[in-house]
Amino acid sequence: MELLALLGMEAWSLGSYISYVLPFLFLLLVVLLRLYGQGSDIWTLQSCPVDLTGKTAVVTGANSGIGKAVSCELARRGARVVLACRRLPQGQKALEDIQKATGSKELLLRELDLSSIASIRSFSQKLLQEEPHIHLLVNNAGISGLPYKTLTSDGLEMTFMTNYLGHFLLTNLLLKGLLEASSARVVNVSSFRHKFGFVDEQHLVGAGRPLSSNQPYDCSKLLQVLFTKELAQRLQRTGVTVNSVDPGIVKTDIMKNHSWLLRSIFWLLSVFFKDPEVAFSLWNTSARLTNLEKMAKKE
Repeated sequence: MELLALLGMEAWSLGSYISYVLPFLFLLLVVLLRLYGQGSDIWTLQSCPVDLTGKTAVVTGANSGIGKAVSCELARRGARVVLACRRLPQGQKALEDIQKATGSKELLLRELDLSSIASIRSFSQKLLQEEPHIHLLVNNAGISGLPYKTLTSDGLEMTFMTNYLGHFLLTNLLLKGLLEASSARVVNVSSFRHKFGFVDEQHLVGAGRPLSSNQPYDCSKLLQVLFTKELAQRLQRTGVTVNSVDPGIVKTDIMKNHSWLLRSIFWLLSVFFKDPEVAFSLWNTSARLTNLEKMAKKE
């Protein structure tokens, strides 16, 4: 104490440590964990030699988040990538960003509203005329936070239509193009939240058992996983593989329809979450792009 006084410094109280030192140490720990998590994988996307030149990939919700990161990496590997987006201005911005990052000239922007049966049918019909062989379909687009019983123009519940029924219809309409390719893959981007869901067919039209704010998303993701399992079984020995993938909690705009309080909490905690590029890298760390390598070798 006397030494501190001689040096013109005040003794630090317990309150000082709580107010300044502990928050600093906490933030430092967070930064170190983030750096370790991003650099700890032995396998990286950059070390993967797969060349997808001549392959056609379709990615829904490609204008942002995981969809944009997936589209960018596929374009970097030479694939012809169809950016299927509901809003064309945002899709055009994503296309320009991907072109700038990869130099790819094999990018197509197409309008697709997964909440509209007419839009899905129109998109599929036109796409198969342009691209009769589809090697990869990534069903990524999704929404959450909308009030339950928000109905589409077709009379279907909006969250269930966008997350599940829309992709169900799209996949079946594009199945001809997938089967025409000598080897193809369907990837349904799911969520760990499917564990909290349950099945009630009445939910598809906004009826049935009442749901809380998060349950439409949870139940729609469970249906998506069940669809993946059933389709995979039906397409055995056809050359088309079907997988679902849980990317974990990723910093995207998935919370945009939630309350300001939940959005704020998500933003505050986002320092712990994965960036879309990291999520895609971890997804492929386990998959090792095995099926894509088979596609690249077969043709």
